Amino acid sequence: PREYYEIKRPNKSVTVPNVLSEEEVLKILRYPKNIKHKAILWTIYSAGLRISEAVNLRINDIHSEGGYIFIKGSKGKKDRKTILSNHLLHLLRHYYIQHKPSYWLFEGQTGGQYSPESIRKIFRRAVRETNSNPWSTVHTLRHSFATHCLQNKVSMRHVQNMLGHNNPKTTEIYTKTIEINNKYVSSPLDNILKNSNFES
Repeated sequence: PREYYEIKRPNKSVTVPNVLSEEEVLKILRYPKNIKHKAILWTIYSAGLRISEAVNLRINDIHSEGGYIFIKGSKGKKDRKTILSNHLLHLLRHYYIQHKPSYWLFEGQTGGQYSPESIRKIFRRAVRETNSNPWSTVHTLRHSFATHCLQNKVSMRHVQNMLGHNNPKTTEIYTKTIEINNKYVSSPLDNILKNSNFES
């Protein structure tokens, strides 16, 4: 006779993105002395960009009046907007005066788009020289952007839109990367005792 067996599928493993601390990000962003290298890393982190989105940025994608960066044809051929940092805007203005790019925001020495591999080299050197997390990549800046936004109480919906995620569950993974310590999370014990006269 034909028999059937119920075989339980193993649970799918959930990988947590690698994330840099705010202190590590600050050291990495401050390291480059070349203003173009600095502007590239600042742009990727401050707006939560993929490396491909950074090299595809056009000058006209920086909307200083509206306070946003326009991302055209990102993953899945979707257009979106993400935040434009005031500090980044100030840096980009200085960068523009010095380098005068013609079309792409970040151009190579002979014109045309800046190469992703050059950005990876800039990042790896900054990580090495600042003794930051050696396992991090340029994409770690995007993961760190999302995590730090959530730590700073930016709504999940806003983070989802800035990252260009279709499914909110993709964004929810960053709730697992939020640093757990008493700077970001209050213990219920502290909340209970805050307005009481209890002495330990």
